[in-house]
Amino acid sequence: MNGWIIMDKPVGLGSTQAVAAVKRVCREAGLGKVKVGHGGTLDPLASGVLPIAIGEATKLCGRMLDASKVYDFTIEFGTETAGLDAEGDVVATSDVRPRLSEIAAVLPRFTGAMEQVPPAYSAIKIDGERAYDRARAGETVEMKARAVMIHSLRHSGLAEAYVAEGAEWTPDQVRGDESGEAERLDSITLTAHVSKGTYIRSLARDIARAVGTVGHVTMLRRTKAGPFALDQAISLDKLNAFGQGAAQSEIFLPLEAGLVGIPALDLSPEAAGAIRQGRVWTGGSTQDGLYWGRDADDRPVALIEALAGTLKVVRGFNL
Repeated sequence: MNGWIIMDKPVGLGSTQAVAAVKRVCREAGLGKVKVGHGGTLDPLASGVLPIAIGEATKLCGRMLDASKVYDFTIEFGTETAGLDAEGDVVATSDVRPRLSEIAAVLPRFTGAMEQVPPAYSAIKIDGERAYDRARAGETVEMKARAVMIHSLRHSGLAEAYVAEGAEWTPDQVRGDESGEAERLDSITLTAHVSKGTYIRSLARDIARAVGTVGHVTMLRRTKAGPFALDQAISLDKLNAFGQGAAQSEIFLPLEAGLVGIPALDLSPEAAGAIRQGRVWTGGSTQDGLYWGRDADDRPVALIEALAGTLKVVRGFNL
């Protein structure tokens, strides 16, 4: 058992609970004890794509954690909570409601490389303790800004514009605002493509403040994590069906599915044998870069770094 289960995690289920569910279902399916890990925590109040690695695929979890993610999220204006989401005490209120044109005007400030202050209710460690533990204990938690990258930020109703990253908002996208009498919004749903370490709750907080009000996240759904998207994800019910005899092909993706975006490199039997033993292979003419090597049977052998005619193992697979 070496591959991926891409779960469409429901609201209310934690990432650790999702991993436990996969372990349980694998036992029910007669697979015995298997190694399981996830490729990026998703808060219980969030839903969507949660990559879960099985067996040798767990060796790619670190790469998945580093991958960019795509989220749909709704900001409700007028109230800011301690956790910047639907839970937590109200810490600020405002009667101000923004127009779409005002939101469109500030979104360019929140794209590209930027500094972001994480929420106090986060898993970041401060002096060895989780920030959320300190916050829940009543401490005033001072969070340091950290560098993140917002690749794109769009109104979710304009999904086709998402592919044109960096495109400017156009007049037809800010429809109805020319007279200054456009409807003021109680909430808005946006789509963000972000780097690792980006907090959507902080992004929502900062957008609301930029338009002169306060806000918090009422809906958060991850639609893509690294190479995995919602169309590959299965429901918790479908996962449970595997434990009751559903076909493995309906549940699992191969290990290679986590290598999308990395070019494959065909290895000779000699090179594959050396790399399986962790040895450096010399004499190749491959362009420098990262590859995943495959043997004559198309089985993944290792992640490989090619440099100056040599192939060096980054992460080997025991398949």
